[in-house]
Amino acid sequence: MPLARAARTAVAVVLGGALLAACGSGPSSSDGAGGKVTLTVDLFGSFGYQEAGLYAEYEKLHPGVRIKQTDTEDEQDYWKSLQTRLAGGGGLADVQAVEVGRIASVTQQQADKFEDLKKYGADGLKNQFAEAKWSAATTKDGRVVGLGTDVGPEAMCYRTDLLREAGLPTDRDVLARKWATWDGYLALGKQYKAKAPAKSAWLDSVGSLFTIMIGQEKERYYDASGALVYEDNPAVKAAWDASVRAAGDGLSAKLDQWSPQWNQAFSSGSFATLPCPAWMLGYIKGQAGEAGKGKWDIAKLPGGAGNWGGSYLTVPRAAKHKKEAYQLIQWLTAPEQQAKLFRKQGNFPSATGAIAAVADATDPYFSGAPIGKIFGEAAKAAPVQVLGVHDKNVADQITNALSEVERKGTSSEEAWSHAKKGVENATG
Repeated sequence: MPLARAARTAVAVVLGGALLAACGSGPSSSDGAGGKVTLTVDLFGSFGYQEAGLYAEYEKLHPGVRIKQTDTEDEQDYWKSLQTRLAGGGGLADVQAVEVGRIASVTQQQADKFEDLKKYGADGLKNQFAEAKWSAATTKDGRVVGLGTDVGPEAMCYRTDLLREAGLPTDRDVLARKWATWDGYLALGKQYKAKAPAKSAWLDSVGSLFTIMIGQEKERYYDASGALVYEDNPAVKAAWDASVRAAGDGLSAKLDQWSPQWNQAFSSGSFATLPCPAWMLGYIKGQAGEAGKGKWDIAKLPGGAGNWGGSYLTVPRAAKHKKEAYQLIQWLTAPEQQAKLFRKQGNFPSATGAIAAVADATDPYFSGAPIGKIFGEAAKAAPVQVLGVHDKNVADQITNALSEVERKGTSSEEAWSHAKKGVENATG
């Protein structure tokens, strides 16, 4: 969370609640209001901490601590704002989230802007996380700049009512067999289009199709040496070509992800399927609301397992309450809290101890889908991805170009040239 993730501008949510006496020592510094500390947490998308009740639980366990969250819908907007504040040194929260596609930029170029969490005892947490998750937030000289929240194992979310109306099967196992490959998925999309309900497309956007497909690859935009290789990577070309084909066949609703129109489409039925990392479950619930309960289901992803997204919580050097901020992120990313978050919101754990604990999880909102099994198997099979300094920037430029293909009818060749120019500008 990611990704993830509903106004596009930051909305402050003050999370109060009764501060009940409990175990644990009080904070070491205060805001001067009766010894209370207000910890500021700045996120993007839908991390789900508030919705799962974790902030309220933490406040009860730590009398004198209050948590104030700000949340920006679009990660690109969030990152631009964070870069401005890091450059100026002001306006930073005690806790700042970083998307996995940005973490290499932090470790390689901005580590001096963030606290080394080892000074607060983070070394003792290493065995709690998957090796790839931990190492991605560790600099070459051994500094730890963030603690992992979730990972993004991928599946396919779909609307059973819309598929039924189009005469297609709705059983998750049957669909998994029919769309075992991406060619099978797109062929089924053509069948859906022929009998689809009015104003309903097969998928939300070809950008999301590209993103989920490329998430199945170990090497995408960079190789292990840190060199940009996206132009010559056959996996990038295959995902691009499939996305262009989907646009040409009219299978997309042409909705830019995270836009207001996309948000509204969750309740209007504008698309029948949505390539779906685990963290997307909470987002769907938030946008579709109670009216969507039981209309959605989840099946295995075409083409094998992959990963899209996952995030980190960091403490900036300019944070006001560094020690208390670390104590909060340590608690939020602990296995017990990660397991609770998955059961309530769908964010799949990066803490190894939590993965076994959620293996039997099901979700009534998604027609009782065995989310622990589906996403657990995907997480085990997903490749450990090579992350580059500008990983997210490259991905954004490519999906922006694909948006031109589906919305403006731009040719594949011209759109690819725009993507390359955008990458050149973004990577310097």
